[in-house]
Amino acid sequence: MDLIRILCAIFLPPLGVFLQVGIGKDFWINILLTFLGYIPGIVHAVWVIARK
Repeated sequence: MDLIRILCAIFLPPLGVFLQVGIGKDFWINILLTFLGYIPGIVHAVWVIARK
């Protein structure tokens, strides 16, 4: 299941975070990072998925 989340995190970072933690602080941080730059959003999403 983590592989699917990581693939989602690469193509659509907020979706990967949403699948891992739902709508919460990490989700909103990831949306902000994705808007500011796609790569920071990916890095944050993978970090959130790997941490849990």
